[in-house]
Amino acid sequence: MKFLDVKTDYAFKKVFGSEQSHDILISFLNAMILFHDDLKIKSLEIVDPYNIPMIKGMMDSFVDVKARLEDDSLVIIEMQVLNHQGFEKRVLYNAAKNYSVQLNQSDDYHLLNPVIALNIVDFRMFEDNEKVISNFKLIEKEEFIHYSDDIELIFIELPKFNKTAEQLKNLQDKWIYFIQNAGNLKAIPENIEAEISEALEIANEANFTPEELELQRKRKEFIYIQKSSVELAKEQGHKQGMEKGLEQGLEQGLEQGLEQGLSQGLEKGVKMGEEKTLRDIALNAHHAGLSVQAISEITGLKHSEIQSILEMQ
Repeated sequence: MKFLDVKTDYAFKKVFGSEQSHDILISFLNAMILFHDDLKIKSLEIVDPYNIPMIKGMMDSFVDVKARLEDDSLVIIEMQVLNHQGFEKRVLYNAAKNYSVQLNQSDDYHLLNPVIALNIVDFRMFEDNEKVISNFKLIEKEEFIHYSDDIELIFIELPKFNKTAEQLKNLQDKWIYFIQNAGNLKAIPENIEAEISEALEIANEANFTPEELELQRKRKEFIYIQKSSVELAKEQGHKQGMEKGLEQGLEQGLEQGLEQGLSQGLEKGVKMGEEKTLRDIALNAHHAGLSVQAISEITGLKHSEIQSILEMQ
């Protein structure tokens, strides 16, 4: 038994965005979103019904599913497999746009309903912590007073989730494990929730036509190429940076070494010149009949140093 990798757009929308996915999506959202007063979703409406994107271009690296909750809140579920510059801003823009388009020009602001952007990403976003799920809302930055819950951003970072099947503790763990590993499973695990088992049945390759499986293969190939290109660019950039850094380091080291060598040479030359001058003065004074004590007072040399100079003449 083989299952589609649900991190690709075709499989993701098939599992979470099709008309038969209501129970699956309710279970998933209840596990991922902390609702006020422990409210659980009882029903929802899938805003963008699933359809087979046979002619869809290959440029997009993300896919989203929109769900309207029974309290009219909107949840945007997005699967993002490739990081790119400005991704964080696009998530915020998308949430704000879906929030603002609810009103017509004459509508009252109190008619606005909350928007939750639930983003599942297959890369690390926040390197400062190891939390798998990060939740952002508008709050006062010192006292943490909530300004509004109308826009909420949730990020699930799949690379930070490293639990094995035996370590799964709750429904949240099981859903994240499903998204991360469905494409590698060989069978439906035992003692799994009915909704996750149903999701795996939908993702079962046996239920797809050869044309659909070919589309899935092309999407996986596209993602693999894009990821490989990013990694290659990083590797080449790192190599070039190392080479340039080494070259600059050698140049700076050589310049610094020459500078230090010249300075040390000058210091040594001055010192040798000073020592020779003092030696000559000591010898001339001795030949003039001055005592060792007098020579010491003139040159600043110790008696033992003067004796050594006199013995070496």
